[in-house]
Amino acid sequence: MADYKEAGVNIDEGNRAVELIKDYVRSTSVEGVIGEIGGFGGLFALKGYKNPVMVSGTDGVGTKLKIAQMLDKHDTVGIDCVAMCANDVVCQGAQPLFFLDYIGIGRLKAELVAEIVKGVAEGCRQAECALIGGETAELPGIYSEGDYDLVGFCVGAVERDNIIDGANIKIGDALIGLPSSGLHSNGYTLVRHVLFNLNRYSVYDYIPELGTTLGEELIRPTRIYVKILKMIRSMNYEIKGMAHITGGGFIDNIPRMIPEGLGVKIFKSSYAVPPVFEFVKKLGDIPYEEMYRTFNMGIGMVLAVAPDKADDLIKALKSKGEDAYMIGVVTDRKGVEI
Repeated sequence: MADYKEAGVNIDEGNRAVELIKDYVRSTSVEGVIGEIGGFGGLFALKGYKNPVMVSGTDGVGTKLKIAQMLDKHDTVGIDCVAMCANDVVCQGAQPLFFLDYIGIGRLKAELVAEIVKGVAEGCRQAECALIGGETAELPGIYSEGDYDLVGFCVGAVERDNIIDGANIKIGDALIGLPSSGLHSNGYTLVRHVLFNLNRYSVYDYIPELGTTLGEELIRPTRIYVKILKMIRSMNYEIKGMAHITGGGFIDNIPRMIPEGLGVKIFKSSYAVPPVFEFVKKLGDIPYEEMYRTFNMGIGMVLAVAPDKADDLIKALKSKGEDAYMIGVVTDRKGVEI
């Protein structure tokens, strides 16, 4: 007699996973959360807004998950998942409120799911939002054993009068770059091709240029910018536009915040590009233009501000222990000049 477990789906293991993650979920609770996980939908009561606009974003971790599987280290990719969504939401000036995750997996192991969700919870704490639900689907016909995918959904809110949409960006406005923590979660298909297929490296190889093993560099979690952007707003600096530098790099993402007909000039020498990017470029013989439209090149978030405020903002951030760089300027020439 056939049953679901024999076919490849273990309901009991799924229930055990839910029990293991409950404390991680509770650790992310913020004002507005109603109830516990386990219902058919996550409940959240919006408070403290006069004329709120909801802002939502969804994304995944991509093939960086292959690095986690090579290392058998799964407790940080959840941070990446939250970062990819929350960093998009804040670009419109919103505060992330809550997050949901989705794990599709070939064979469900409760401890593995708990490790993944542990990272999601840490990402939510960094983004100051609540993990209010999610889904784990055991899909043996789609994923092989040991494989899984991780995606997320973030919802935030902003007062209608405080929406950041780039409409007021003008020629001459300054571009402020906030440093990334490394590769973040983009370009890993190219990275894996260059490092593992073409050059036969192992994730356990120590790389002198990086000062660490390759795996430790590649698994480094994506930076979450919620708190630093909240700090900037609290100092009453006007941010005219924001661009999260993800897939598409500088070339595709910065124009998304610039009014039609304008462009930007990037000052390549304005900051030190982290060694990992030069390492990948050299080994893959990758042209600079391809690098700047694939990777963040050491800058994870770009802000457009009035030119007379740029230096003051950079100094204010440095006084708080945060690095920031004047990396470019808005021009009348459409596109991105590097």
